[in-house]
Parts: sequence; C-alpha cells; structure tokens
Amino acid sequence: MMTTYQPKADEIKALREKLQAPMMDCRSALIEANGDPQRAERLLLERGQAHAAKKAERTANEGLVISYIHAGGKIGVLVEVNSETDFVARNPKFGGLARDIAMHIAAMSPLYVDREGVPADVVAAKREEFAGGVPADKAPEIAQKIVEGKLKRWYEEHCLIDQPFVKDDSMTVGELIGSAVGVLGERIVVRRFARYALGDSQ
Repeated sequence: MMTTYQPKADEIKALREKLQAPMMDCRSALIEANGDPQRAERLLLERGQAHAAKKAERTANEGLVISYIHAGGKIGVLVEVNSETDFVARNPKFGGLARDIAMHIAAMSPLYVDREGVPADVVAAKREEFAGGVPADKAPEIAQKIVEGKLKRWYEEHCLIDQPFVKDDSMTVGELIGSAVGVLGERIVVRRFARYALGDSQ
C-alpha cells in the first residue's frame, strides 16, 4: 500500500530514545505504521523478538554481573546478563539494559527468570490450586481454559521475562530484551538473579 507519510525527525527521535532501536528501523516502522507511534513501537518490538528467536541457539557466555541497591539500602539485587561476546558486553546499551533489568527485579520481586525455570512440582501445585477454584458445572474444555488463563497470569506476575517492564508496562521484560537483541545483534540472556530485602528470612 502506497503512502505519502514521511515521519518527522522528532517522531523518529522519540521512538529511538524509547526503544533504543536504530534510526532507520524507527523511520521504517513509522512509515509502515502510517505515523501511529504505538503501532510503530509494536512493529519494532516484534522485529526484535524475531531477531532474538533467530539467535536463540547461539551460546551466550560473556556479559555482566550488575548490582543495584534501592530504597536507601533496604533492597539489593545481583543479576547476571549474558551476551555472545565481550565486545557487546562492554557496549553502554548492554550495560543500560542490565541495569534496567536489575532495577525491575528490585521493584517487582520476580521469583523465576522464565517459565522454564519454574519447578515442575510448583506448576503442578498451581494447576491443582486453580482447578479447585473452577465451578464444578463447567465443561472440561472450559475448565482447562480457565486454569490455563490463571496459570498464564501467575507466570506474568512471578516470571521475570513475562512481567510488564516497570519503566514501560506496554512491553514485557522479554520484549525489552528482544528489542536490545535487534539493536546489538547478539543473543542476550538473563542467566540468574538474587534479590535481597532487609529483614527477609531468605
């Protein structure tokens, strides 16, 4: 479809600053979205996820361990974020991403990195718990959908990658990482994290 829309410099700049995507990618997304910034943002995030999927089999053994202290020294986070090369690990954008993830962990208290990291017995217990709340008169296929919907919401609350990003809840942490993959050109993985809060028993 032909369009005469041409994005203005400030529109491109705003999108670039929000997603840290290359200028030409931002321009192309705005043209494709006919000037709709939300749609352009979604296009860039989807492309970042596509880049991430293509690189998912690559080994990521470099990276950074970042610390973050919040709330006057009452909450602390250590997080390991991996890249494929030391070159990318030293990129300021990679460091900024790692710091944003650490800050998010401090604020949102995820329990696991991703769904794959949730122990099978925890998933089974949650399924049983959610199934117990389904009315007995529901058809089995409807009951299954209800349970899966509740489990999905539980993942979104407790798995880092599925949580809405604390600084911009229009994207998940996974989408934030995907957009960084699109910019930096390497696989990026959150390997592990630890969150400490003053007075916690664990």
